[in-house]
Order: sequence, then structure tokens, then C-alpha cells
Amino acid sequence: MKKMLMLAAMLSTAALLVAQAPQPQDTAASRQFAAWLTTFNSGDRAALQQYFEKNRPSEVAKVEDELQFRQQTGGFELKKTEQSTATRFVALLKERDSDQFARIELEVAAAEPHLVTKVELRAIPRPPEFAIPRMSEKEATAALRQQLEKAASADRFSGAVIVAKDGKTVFSEAYGLADREKKIPNQLGTQFRIGSMNKMFTAVAVLQLVQAGKIKLSDPLGEYLPDYANKDVAAKVTIHHLLTHTGGTGDFFGPEFDAHRLELRTLEDYVKLYEKRAPAFEPGSRWDYSNYGFLLLGVVVEKVSGQSYYDYVREHVFKPAGMNSTDSLPESEPVPGRSIGYTKEDGSKDWKPNTDTLPWRGTSAGGGYSTVEDLLRFASALENHKLLDAEHTDLLVTGKVDTPRGKYAYGFQDSTEAGVRCFGHGGGAPGMNGDLRICPASGYVIAVLANLDPPAAQRVSEFIGSRLPAP
Repeated sequence: MKKMLMLAAMLSTAALLVAQAPQPQDTAASRQFAAWLTTFNSGDRAALQQYFEKNRPSEVAKVEDELQFRQQTGGFELKKTEQSTATRFVALLKERDSDQFARIELEVAAAEPHLVTKVELRAIPRPPEFAIPRMSEKEATAALRQQLEKAASADRFSGAVIVAKDGKTVFSEAYGLADREKKIPNQLGTQFRIGSMNKMFTAVAVLQLVQAGKIKLSDPLGEYLPDYANKDVAAKVTIHHLLTHTGGTGDFFGPEFDAHRLELRTLEDYVKLYEKRAPAFEPGSRWDYSNYGFLLLGVVVEKVSGQSYYDYVREHVFKPAGMNSTDSLPESEPVPGRSIGYTKEDGSKDWKPNTDTLPWRGTSAGGGYSTVEDLLRFASALENHKLLDAEHTDLLVTGKVDTPRGKYAYGFQDSTEAGVRCFGHGGGAPGMNGDLRICPASGYVIAVLANLDPPAAQRVSEFIGSRLPAP
């Protein structure tokens, strides 16, 4: 009886929510949406279980995933009803704990009891009609501090943040614990695993060799790896394709990686495992994010330079940029200042170390580690042409192909939001998340690293990025 009364109260609140939305129709679909929204936002396992049993019986197994999603988002606010018919409801939502917007599409059966037949919830760029007003630098950093303190106290953020203007730091703080068992706090100098952010370093390395006349962007992979097993990949996939994720070379994460995770110790080990695969689509025909493509770029760097990938980036990227705390040492070698990553991505209710998910060593596709201070140094070296001349720096960071979130350049995302252009790259995997944004016109650089699951760091960079003054 208590559960029935609780659900009845939730449905009553849900009906009120829909009634308050901009010009919604009171339909079976809108009522089902409102019931889901209120139950989801409650974060109550029993109520959510009851909702699924009654309205989405074929998806009861998803209750735990739904609860985990609720933890990540803090729930949603209904911002705008886009469509409301008897059997279909489409609306814009905003995460309660971040600036992220999403579009939900919900469909129900025409007949009673109007069971939910389809639910799609997709993240979308913030609609212009809900643009966030720009603030002064002082106001924006004060809002950032408040947001971080709130997120850290709720255990949604653990990491380090640095914001600089024209090379001068205007905000720098660290939150949470680098090691929960030993109670070691995160600091600005703490090293965090950075996931795919290594792609920026790999792209710089390739463009350095292009600048030196040792690599041609239009050359096929086979020009540098003549013994590559799949001849279609070798003949059709160019360096440009690899740098822009348009080669159809796919990923290396999946069952094969899981089975050989600790055996994959060199870049060549990955090539031996995956080189027989054909392109997933005609190279150059579309964009599809490819970790394996950037792994191959690391092998090209090795073949052309005569050095290991790790030695090359250490000598030609990290050293000239002054990045003394960035590397990709094997997991067997201790790194005293590095944080432990904590994850819930396996469905656990509590944070647990991500040790069992880590590769033996980071690669040219990602998996290394850095600090927010080193990422700021990297941004400065790039903008001041310590790594590449002006022509090749521009070539590196200027968008080439469309993606769901702006354009992709060479190992850099190039996006303009609310009139402000920034380039950089994010990274994420269980227990790690990071983001670097370099905004040349405004002079701001934002670096955020976290030792928690995505989108812990990205939420922070998006929050401050949308509030800092425009140029």
C-alpha cells in the first residue's frame, strides 16, 4: 500500500510537471514521460523498479543502469516540449547537475495501458535559445569554484582544474583523493591518466615529420608500412585519413583486447592482432572515431623517425614544451605521483579501482598520464610555435571533417560554441576523464583532469568554458 501511495504521489507530481511545460498536450505519451521523469529524478530504486514493471516490463533488467545514469546526471529538468501526440512525446531536457542538454523521444502503445514501446535519450549541443550568459572572469571563476565544491562534496568530481588567460593562471584548484585507501589528496601536480588526450601528442609528432618533409599527408599507409597485412588498408588509407578518423580502421577495444590486454606490450603487438581487418567503410567517405587509426600513426612515427614512439614524443613534444610529468610508462613501473582511477562503470554502487581495465601500457591512441600544469605548458608551446611552425600549427588544429560535436582536425577537436572557437581534445575510460580547451581569440586555456568515470572532467570544462568572457 505504501508503494502504491508513493507512486500515486509521483504520478500526481508528474502530471503537474507536464502541465507546466510550454504548451504540452495531455496525452498518454506525455503522462508516461512525466511518470518516468519524476520516478527517475527520485533516484528511488523501489519506485523505479515498480515503474518499469508497470510501464516497461520488457526492460526491467535496465533498472540498475537507470540508477547509475541518475547518479551521473543528477536527474533532468524538462525545458521544452517539442512534440506531444497520443502516442509520441519529444522534449528537450537539461541535466540537473550540469549544463548538458538532451533530447528524449518516447513512444507508447495506442491501447491501454499504453506501455512504453520506445525510449531514446541522446545528448545534444545546448540549443541557442537556452544560451548561458557570459560572465566577467571574476564571476565565472567564482561560479566554477562553487560548482566544483558542490560536485566534490557529492563525490561527483575528484581531480584538478586550471584556467589561464594569456598564459597567466586565473584559477587552479584540486579536489578529492588520489588514493582513497591511503587518503592521499589530489594536488595540482598529481598525474592523472588522460585517455585519448594522447592523440594530440601523436598528431603533433606526425605534423613535425610532415614539416620536416619525412611524411606526406596524402601518402597511403603502405608507403610507410609496406608489409601491412590488409592490402586495402595499406593502399587506400592515407595519413590524412588516419589523423581525421576517416579511414574506417575501427577500434581495438572489445573482446580481442580483453583477451590479450596484458600481452599487448608494443605498438607492433596491436598491429599483429588487428592488421588483417578490412576497412569498415570506403576510406574518406565518412568520420568514425578510430583508436586503431591513431595506433597506426604511432607505428608510422616509429618507422620514419627510427625511434620508439615513446622516445620520440618524450624528446620532441614533452621536452621542448617543458612537460616533465607526462609519459606512458608501463603499468609494471611505479609512478609515485599518479592518482588511482576509480570507476562505477562495471555497475558497482561504490567507487572501485580501475586496475583490471588498464592496458599494459598507454599507446599513441591514448592511455598515458599528465598533469593540468603540463597540459597548460603544452598549450603554451603549441600557441607559441615551440612544437610546430605557424603554418603547420594551423594545419594541425583547424577542423577538417564534421562530427556530432563540431569539426575534427588532426588529433584535435575544433568547435565554436556561442561564438567562441576552442580546440583541444578530451579523454575518457573507466576511472579517468580529461579535457583540454585552447581558445585563441579569448586567450583562455582550460585543463581539467579527473580520476573518476566520464564525464566528471568534461562537465567542468564545459561549465567554465560557456561562462568565461567572449573575446
